Amino acid sequence: MSRQKQAEQMRSGKGFIAALDQSGGSTPKALKLYGIGADAWKTDEEMYGLIHQMRSRIATAPAFTGKRVIGAILFEKTMDGVIGGKPAATYLWEERGVVPFLKIDKGLEDEADGVRLLKPIPGLDALLKRAVAAGIFGTKERSVIDAASPAGIAANVAQQFDLAKQVLSHGLVPIIEPEVTISIADKAEAEDILLAELKQNLDALPEGQEVMLKLTLPTKANLYKPLVDHPRVMRVVALSGGYSREEANALLARNTGVIASFSRALTEGLSARQSDAEFDATLDATIQSIYDASVAG
Repeated sequence: MSRQKQAEQMRSGKGFIAALDQSGGSTPKALKLYGIGADAWKTDEEMYGLIHQMRSRIATAPAFTGKRVIGAILFEKTMDGVIGGKPAATYLWEERGVVPFLKIDKGLEDEADGVRLLKPIPGLDALLKRAVAAGIFGTKERSVIDAASPAGIAANVAQQFDLAKQVLSHGLVPIIEPEVTISIADKAEAEDILLAELKQNLDALPEGQEVMLKLTLPTKANLYKPLVDHPRVMRVVALSGGYSREEANALLARNTGVIASFSRALTEGLSARQSDAEFDATLDATIQSIYDASVAG
């Protein structure tokens, strides 16, 4: 019953997905924005301990509940950790009503043909089994599109769907994330190509299988409406992709049926130096603004 309830929440729940999945490469930047400099740790373990404290502070804040935050994406070390005295995924669902996801990608290959593909993921089946045992509902895997390259984008999407099928075989729901870099000159053209490739691959999925899509906010409003309405798509979510929270919220509100899955835009304005009252008030206002943009369509 729990997974059915989680699936229904992801299909139709009002709110957004929090991306709390900064990994090794992005953790120092996330900590710096939070007010913790690189001089605060000597080892990777100390660094990960500090980011876990930040994530725990967010997840245990009064505003962080399923009333507005319907899901959260976790880094592997967060899944293996404890929040509020319980395993992280268990705490999120049982105490907060937030559906837990796991980031499974291990970074990107070098750019080729206008895209950066996913690096191999060693031991993926074992990781997916651990995720199921931990109470994870789905996964997230990010690759990047840097140019309107038909061949490159086709290869990018094909790789994403191959990985999605492996995730689906474990009973998990994959969030497919082929991010289009917001600064490229041919962004709109790349998004048109991406839309066609996604539709083609979605149409080829067996009946009864569902995936989620995490996409860059498009240049043309409602470009991805056909994906929102696709029978194989559980939900379309948007990444902030370098936009400020204000910009991302404004763009999101123009796209009917698309909800947020923000990372940096979610933590913008939060600081380790804030009192609990200041932190909670800032996070509450942030969550409300992202919620409002997510339900605007």
